[in-house]
Amino acid sequence: MKIAGETVLVTGATGGVGRVLARRLARAGAELVLTGRDADALRELAEPLGARWVAADLADPRQVTELADACADVRVLVANAALPASGDLLEYTPGQIERALAVNLGSVALLARLLVPAMTEEGRGHLAFVGSMSGKAATPSSSLYTASKFGLRGFAHALRLDLRPAGVGVSLVQPGFVSEAGMFARTGAPLPRGARPVTPDQVAEAVLRAVEGDRGEVNIAPLGLRLKCALAVQFPSASAWLQRRAAPDDSGRLIVEAQRALR
Repeated sequence: MKIAGETVLVTGATGGVGRVLARRLARAGAELVLTGRDADALRELAEPLGARWVAADLADPRQVTELADACADVRVLVANAALPASGDLLEYTPGQIERALAVNLGSVALLARLLVPAMTEEGRGHLAFVGSMSGKAATPSSSLYTASKFGLRGFAHALRLDLRPAGVGVSLVQPGFVSEAGMFARTGAPLPRGARPVTPDQVAEAVLRAVEGDRGEVNIAPLGLRLKCALAVQFPSASAWLQRRAAPDDSGRLIVEAQRALR
């Protein structure tokens, strides 16, 4: 589906990756609608791009519904918003669990439910979900985040099957570790030892490629990480054994501590 001239909604637009996505989509000729929780940051980002903006907390289904009502003309959804949700499950309050799953998965499903009918009526549209390679491989101290990204992957692929006859595409873009922007840059958390990150520009280019080429899944990560994730999909016990055998790395604990305030 061509992006030029289409109305595109970007969630999580004021995050590092979201900002790059918004600017890249604007250059591609999209009519942008940007959303996030920070109204001032949204206004600052939107005005130079000639974009509309709608402040919304995606953890609140009522606000998600109001966002969809304000975006009835949207024909491309780029669902980029996510919470890091790292750490031991037992450290989370019930409210924090609900919030993590609502933002990372529930809001995506609800926005799709509310925006898709107008797309199917016209026989065109596209949903692009920004997931993570954590949607393929489990890692320690990430049970909630991994659950949401595993769920997003399954949701995307099943919904793609359902919507194809109506002419609406669904894509999943899964980056590995992202440098310069995103959760690590925002919190100052260190990348795990030996990690080779991708850039926000690479993620944005992958999203455009997925939408315009109607790609089902695009994985943006070095070959080594993609191979490890492929192994984890087929042989999760072997993958866990290899992780236990790896040299000790304190980055996991530091990541959890850096991201604790974002729960």
